[in-house]
Amino acid sequence: MKKILIANRGEIARRIIRTCERLGIETVAIHSEADGDLPYVSEATQAVLIGPNPVVQSYLQIDKIIEEAKKHGVDAIHPGYGLLSENAGFARRVAEAGMVFIGPSSDIIEKMGDKIKSRRTMIKASVPVVPGTEEGVTTLEEALQEAEAIGYPLMLKASAGGGGIGMVRCESEQALTQQFVSVKNRAKAYFGDDVVYLEKFIADARHIEVQIFGDHHGNLVHLYERNCSVQRRNQKVIEESPSPNLPQDVRERLCEAALQAGKAVNYTNAGTVEFIVDPDNNFYFLEMNTRLQVEHPVTEEVTGLDLVEWQLTVADGGELPSQDSIQTKGHAIEYRVYAEDPKTFFPSPGKLEKLQWGEGARIETGYEEGNQVTPFYDPMISKIIIRGTDRIDALSKSQTFFNHVTITGVKTNIPLFKEFIRSEEFISGDYATAVLPQWMEKIKEEHTL
Repeated sequence: MKKILIANRGEIARRIIRTCERLGIETVAIHSEADGDLPYVSEATQAVLIGPNPVVQSYLQIDKIIEEAKKHGVDAIHPGYGLLSENAGFARRVAEAGMVFIGPSSDIIEKMGDKIKSRRTMIKASVPVVPGTEEGVTTLEEALQEAEAIGYPLMLKASAGGGGIGMVRCESEQALTQQFVSVKNRAKAYFGDDVVYLEKFIADARHIEVQIFGDHHGNLVHLYERNCSVQRRNQKVIEESPSPNLPQDVRERLCEAALQAGKAVNYTNAGTVEFIVDPDNNFYFLEMNTRLQVEHPVTEEVTGLDLVEWQLTVADGGELPSQDSIQTKGHAIEYRVYAEDPKTFFPSPGKLEKLQWGEGARIETGYEEGNQVTPFYDPMISKIIIRGTDRIDALSKSQTFFNHVTITGVKTNIPLFKEFIRSEEFISGDYATAVLPQWMEKIKEEHTL
């Protein structure tokens, strides 16, 4: 591959450009009117204005993206994460246009993108799955009937959903009645599909995922696991690898189950198999993300590998190394810095008047000082990845780092990180997905973030 179009923006576009530059591959960046002055636009070999600010008129314009890719003579398209990365139709269109889609095939994306179909596929492959419905529920009456069999509390989820969108916990029949139509409408608005299903809520669960990679020669490997249990509104904000307080035998069984899941669909390129793990270390398949994850740098930091390079190698027909050659060393933690109010998590768009980072961290950011965080896209400013010889070292370095960060012009969640990573709840490593909201409730009267 000589030239790649990046069908994404900001931080992940810069990340892809960096690896492509090292490998001598030219890049074409697309951008909306709002993003014209972001760093990735000037860092790419070429840049193309793809449309106005709203994503539906710019980054989701499949016809326009394919047209520009042909015009610029690219060999492949990298979708990054989010946007069109898990759009089977887009992957199919890229292939039909004679270019390589840097990711799994459209068939795999289609099969695993539908959460109901993926649950059925995993059950067939003998991968443990959270109890729930195996078909979509179309009416409230049907949902209430199924819920009675599953038991409360439970999760009402959009089958085509992702990133915590189209997902709500229901504690009772009354809650399910109140939320059913709302979740269906949200699913239709965000994903173009209003199919929903029910899943048993596993109390005090950890969210642990396994990075897998497959090539076109029948090789499938795992790159170990990440703990993604620190979440707000069902969206991850801190991820770490290896997972603290996870017995080695459970880690090995999780990784093996992830490979089973990948083999069930002949998986190729980068993928992540997500599990929830209960207090007794029983684990259940949650979903498979058929793309590179936001949190992939923590895996890179402990394995010493470049996952984007691996994606390009696989897409270009290359072979992956053996499982035995993939080892981990040290501990890495990623913090997602958002332009948002740390107390309410409401977005805080504005100009980054000052952007000063501490030392001793890997910083993946889509912005530079003076850039505007607009209200049109996800308000993530950067990802801070800190590696230590062990978890204690990584935590110590994290605390030092955040004491030397200055961001003005917008509110950020850095005040939250500075306090939370000093809490016993986080330092112990023995935390579940409710840890952040529970901790915030506890300190509400003690501190002001």
